[in-house]
Formats: sequence, structure tokens, C-alpha cells
Amino acid sequence: MQKPKSPKPAKVSLASAPAAKKPARAKPATPRKPAVRRKKIPYSTEEIHEIFRRFSIQRPEPKGELEHVNPFTLVVAVALSAQATDVGVNKATRALFAIADTPQKMLALGEDRVRDYIKTIGLYRNKARNVIALSQRLVDEYGGEVPRSREELVTLPGVGRKTANVVMSMAFGIPTLAVDTHVFRIGNRLKIAPGKTPDEVEAAFLRIIPDEYLFHAHHWLILHGRYCCKARKPECERCVIADICKSPEKTVDVPAPLVELPV
Repeated sequence: MQKPKSPKPAKVSLASAPAAKKPARAKPATPRKPAVRRKKIPYSTEEIHEIFRRFSIQRPEPKGELEHVNPFTLVVAVALSAQATDVGVNKATRALFAIADTPQKMLALGEDRVRDYIKTIGLYRNKARNVIALSQRLVDEYGGEVPRSREELVTLPGVGRKTANVVMSMAFGIPTLAVDTHVFRIGNRLKIAPGKTPDEVEAAFLRIIPDEYLFHAHHWLILHGRYCCKARKPECERCVIADICKSPEKTVDVPAPLVELPV
């Protein structure tokens, strides 16, 4: 009796066999950019509102101290004030603006004579060059008129963001916040709007200043820094916000306002 034959193993075609899947390569993790976090400040919303309320009572109608007669002379004055005092700029520009209060008149005056008028101001040679260049740009591109937008203003020679903000506020009534050395110092010293650059301080202040106080905030902060919260020795004994101030440099500790402020 013959033994049954064992079935032959079926031939498998390699062509028809499913291809083995290669293990998927893990994609390298894309590094996430760190989220930009706003710096926490040691003031409540109520305290910030009270700070600007007191500033508004102390100086109901604050004014800039640079002398000017129109938007053009304001642009020139603010541009000249870089690394110079307002008092020094005013002394130099009174005579200059008396004979050249438009871009056309400034161009007719010429760079050499402009330089003679402002030679008491720091960096006067470069500034005289910029005054003529910005006057030429205004005549050529804007019909002799000062533009109102920040984007256009900063294209003028010698005009940066701070100058543009001052012009927008003082000449055209557009609420802005120009950060000069005083505003920068207050933002960081009081820890109310900390930042490493003027732009950071500006953004920090704009996030916290109540809308009803924004228009005058620029002048309040500048004047407070110039006459009270001074660089070398802040005069805390006569500061209207001394009881609210969280600065570690504060020289007095008072439980209530140092001046009588109506509610």
C-alpha cells in the first residue's frame, strides 16, 4: 500500500507578494518658538488708572516745551532735539524759524546758513544736512506739507519713530506715545512698562494706559521724568504718585498722596 504523497509547498511569486513596509522615519520635531510673554507688572488696573488720573489733575492741559509755529517747524524742532535739551533747541530755532518756517524758505536759506543758526546744538552739522534733506523731500513728494501718517513721517531724513509720534500728537491730535529718555526711564524705574528698547516700552505703556488718558499721557510722563522722577535723584518727596509707586529706588515711603487730589 502506497503512502500518500505529501503536498508540495505552493510556490510563492516574489513579484506578487506584498512588499514589506519600511518603518516610517520619524520627522524631526520642529522647534517651537517661545511664546512672547508680557512682563507682569506690580500694579493693579485700579492703581494704573489712579496714576494717570493724578497726572491729569496735576497738569490738566500739558504742553510740549519745544517752540514751533506749524507742523513743519515742529518736525524740525523735534529732529534737532535728539541728544539736546529743549531749552537749547529753542534758543537756536527762534531766529531760524523767524525767517524759515516752511520747507521752501528753508531750502532757500541753504545748508550753510542753517548750520550757522543751529551750531550751538550737538551734532549740528549732520542735523543741518537732515533739515535741508527733509525740506527737499517735503517739497518734492508732499507739496510742502507735512504728512500725517507715521509710515510717511519716518521716511523723512532725521525723523525716527519718536519724532513721528510727537508730530502726530502735537500737530495733528492723533493719540500716540513717544518714548524719549524720560519715558523710557519711568517705564523701567517704576516697573510699570518695562522694556529693553523704546519700542518695547512704548508697546507696554499702550497696553495699560486707559483710553481716556492716552492723548496727554506722552506729555505727563515726559514732564514727570524731567521735573520730578529725575535720572540722578528722583524727588519722591513731592511726587503725586509716591504712595502708589513700586520703584525700588523710591526714597520716601508715604501712606497717602503728597498733594491734595480731588476724587
